[in-house]
Amino acid sequence: MRTLVPAETLVYLETNDLAAALQPIVDSKPFGEVAKSKPDLSALKGVQLAVAITGFEIAEEKLTDEHSVGRVQPHFVAIADTHAWNYQAVSFAEKKLGAFVANVYDSEPTLEKNDKNGGKYFTWTAKDGRKAYALVIDSLIFFGNDETAIDKCLAVRRGLADSIVKTGKVPPADPATLASGYVSTDGIAQIANIVGLKFASEAGEDSEVQSAIAGILPQLLRNSITEISWTATKTEQGIEDKYLISMPPDMATDLDKSFVTDSASERQMLSKRIIEQIPTDPERVTRYNLKMPDEAWRSVLAVTLRNATPAGQRVILSFTEIAGLPYGIREPEAFLRSLGHKDDRTANVVIAQTGSDSDDVVLVSMSGDYKLTQSSFVKELKPKSYGEDGWSSWSTADGDVEAMFEGGLVTLGSPEELKKVRLTRTAKNSGLKDRLAQTDAPIATVARDKESLDRIVEMLSPGNRGSASLVLTYFTETRFTRTGIERRTVSDFGLIGSIIAQLGQD
Repeated sequence: MRTLVPAETLVYLETNDLAAALQPIVDSKPFGEVAKSKPDLSALKGVQLAVAITGFEIAEEKLTDEHSVGRVQPHFVAIADTHAWNYQAVSFAEKKLGAFVANVYDSEPTLEKNDKNGGKYFTWTAKDGRKAYALVIDSLIFFGNDETAIDKCLAVRRGLADSIVKTGKVPPADPATLASGYVSTDGIAQIANIVGLKFASEAGEDSEVQSAIAGILPQLLRNSITEISWTATKTEQGIEDKYLISMPPDMATDLDKSFVTDSASERQMLSKRIIEQIPTDPERVTRYNLKMPDEAWRSVLAVTLRNATPAGQRVILSFTEIAGLPYGIREPEAFLRSLGHKDDRTANVVIAQTGSDSDDVVLVSMSGDYKLTQSSFVKELKPKSYGEDGWSSWSTADGDVEAMFEGGLVTLGSPEELKKVRLTRTAKNSGLKDRLAQTDAPIATVARDKESLDRIVEMLSPGNRGSASLVLTYFTETRFTRTGIERRTVSDFGLIGSIIAQLGQD
């Protein structure tokens, strides 16, 4: 399939058997508990599929006279080899793709059919003017939202342009792989611009702050990441998505020096003690294992500053000065220097979002030097009460932030979050939290997903939703190599499921 995709493709995804890629999703326990029955995927068996994003279009949509929202429209083409007779492929395009378009547009579009480019051409037009296109040639179906993207694929097929194979960036497909993908350097650059605009729009109404983020973040991403490759495989634990993120060698080396593999049993025991402080069933928990935390902080900061403009450097330095304030920390570097066992500067730092609100956050770590930890606090954070075995509680006068010292651990957050920490000691620990403590990955995350399952069921089996309601969980490990980052996520539905859920949302 990749021989039909243009070399300048920004983002590329492929599977050699669409039914095989979707089967683990519909066979998963969560899908079976929520859907009344499984969809029949036999029509997709053996269908090869490639998806190419050739560009992004950013448009501004006005909500009111004062507020607007940016919309990102990827220009894409999906190429399917049905390995069927031409009349069957034409029927599939008209009926199945037509139904898909109607579902996405949330209305019945008008359809035009004609003979074009050596095949049967379909054009669907929604009431608001959006269009979708499909071309069927032999057993091949080209489908997309941009006619020029289809034309580029036809040029490759006719030998008039190079395919993505010629770039050498897409390795041969492994038979055990459900699906795979690749993001090019140019793709990273365009996605970085989109990420910058997204974060800028969420940064409040200060135009200077928005402008700074929109200018700095894309540049940092472009200078930090060169390419991304992805593979999805089926495992006993679920679908495993593996991402290889390529970076400049000097940056990869600096990051590798900042984090440590948590393989020592005593450190894993300490990690478990820290993680046990996290309330049951948090929204998201990430554990960082740092080599000399303060030096890791300086190293990561140096890498970031090295890839920013002078204006960006000033903004980043200003941000580092206030980064710890939500936890009552005035001097982040001093706080990090106080962490870890006195005989081993390696430190576990756990940050957990315990509720749906982004402010529901608690930080837990081991303090090797209580006095240094306390000296890093804002002046308003003062002792409130003391107890046995070095136990103490600190609080600000307004009660916004609390700190708790006990058994060598320091816990920071709002009074509500620290109350949850105290209550969790009598609660049963979750399997995912145990897994978070046991992994030797330098960075590990467990998180919950409350929305994707319903969207996936509705997309794959419309109108077949049962009454059960489930929350999905996923587990991510991040490791560092000489060339970049290796990120591994295990979940019930994987990236493929996330894409399906996104289609259901849009």
